[in-house]
Amino acid sequence: MPSFSVTWDYLCPFARNAHEHLVTALRGGTDWDVEFRYFSLSQAHIPQDRAPVWDDPLGQPGVLAALAALVVREREPAHFLDAHITLFAARHDQALDLRDRKVVARALDEVGLDGAGVVDEAVSGWPVQRARAEHEELVQRWDVFGVPTFISDDKAVFVRLMSRPDGDAKLAETTIEHVLDLLGNFTDLNEYKLTKIPR
Repeated sequence: MPSFSVTWDYLCPFARNAHEHLVTALRGGTDWDVEFRYFSLSQAHIPQDRAPVWDDPLGQPGVLAALAALVVREREPAHFLDAHITLFAARHDQALDLRDRKVVARALDEVGLDGAGVVDEAVSGWPVQRARAEHEELVQRWDVFGVPTFISDDKAVFVRLMSRPDGDAKLAETTIEHVLDLLGNFTDLNEYKLTKIPR
């Protein structure tokens, strides 16, 4: 069973694409052991003379939703994949403001969770500490700079997938397997980027 981690931040459309592939494949029965790790783009891009986002997480785009997702991941893991995809959709399909507690709570309500209760716990203290610890470990151990980053053992690769799986579990599995194969078996490839995207 392949075991790997993948970073996310709800702000990133490429993270949404990759995580839809992951979740679609997992729901389709793919035998992967995936750890979902939070990496804050807001923190990664904050000026050096500014306080870290952890000092004011509710004022930063995407952070409240991520804290709520961490609560679901730790307290209600059976609901995590549904909550994860729903929060990405709230941002990218519905263009909602994930700083709004009611927006985040409603998204979680849609997947059978107590959205208000999750949001209350998200701002209770420990989720911020967990988010900060995850983010800082990703930076210090693997030099992570963005999302989605796939991690296996001591190797990490930042990936941009251009399309969504649209419910096709086989396509989703094949897409992620390509990424994992390059990460595990062709580490000499450091950068590969098309100059034009065929449309």
